Amino acid sequence: MAADIPEPLGPDSLAWKYVGDWRGVLVALWAGSMQNMHPALGAGVEQHSRFFEERWQRLFRSLYPISGVVYDGPRARGTALEVLGYHQRIKGVDARGRRYHALDPDTYYWAHSTFFVSTILIADHLAGGIGEAGKRQLFDEHIQWYRMYGLSMRPVPESWEAFQLYWKRMCADVLEDNNATRDVLDIAAIGRPPFLLWLPAPMWRPIGKLVARGFVWFTTGLYDREVRDLLGYTWSERDARLHRRAGKAINALFKLVPHDRRYHPRARAAWRAARGERAADAELVETPPRNLPPLSERGKPEHYAPEPR
Repeated sequence: MAADIPEPLGPDSLAWKYVGDWRGVLVALWAGSMQNMHPALGAGVEQHSRFFEERWQRLFRSLYPISGVVYDGPRARGTALEVLGYHQRIKGVDARGRRYHALDPDTYYWAHSTFFVSTILIADHLAGGIGEAGKRQLFDEHIQWYRMYGLSMRPVPESWEAFQLYWKRMCADVLEDNNATRDVLDIAAIGRPPFLLWLPAPMWRPIGKLVARGFVWFTTGLYDREVRDLLGYTWSERDARLHRRAGKAINALFKLVPHDRRYHPRARAAWRAARGERAADAELVETPPRNLPPLSERGKPEHYAPEPR
């Protein structure tokens, strides 16, 4: 491997253990809102994204390339460059006259940092916990993961301790309550997920409202206190106890699921290849057609839209 390309993460990493875990979907609303509270990311979403027109499809197809930077082995660098390409044209001037570009190192690293913290949230709240040593290991791995993109390492904190200070500063001094964040959190009228399209829409509507309320509540419990205050959410000791119990219940249920079935298809294929059950050079697993963007959007460089096989 070329000297300037980092060694890809492998099955011995904690990133492999958590990044592709389906429990990460339960943290997706947190990640999306945390990203959008960054002024530049929020402006980019407001001015360029079609996310709110196809929430489920965008979420499920994005998991393939994002997780691929972790799971694609020798091809992870290529996947990272593809992900960069989706952001190349996302730039402009926000409502307050501030210029932004999705590939600005500070902006891009913030998005990456939310994926890193997501792994900690999955581990601590939904998978039994990892302790301080595990968090330090994940910090080192998130740097190895970020190096795949080839962007400036200037914004990346030098240590786990420095990262915690960076995170607190971002939450307290940089993040904003904006339209893009409120739109992400407004899921009361969210449509049926792709795996429930068989359910009649009138039956989904009351279920969807309950799901939305539960997701926002669970997300609120994942926020730092500064973010809850910024967004005007309250959180009681009773909420905290219920949140812990919910996480333990989810972890107990997942222990009943076979190992590979706990993982997103891209990650599942990587685990199988690591055990020699799938050819290492087999074609990468791509999103199924049901998750693809509308026909009018395919072919645009902002969209991951592989040709259906």
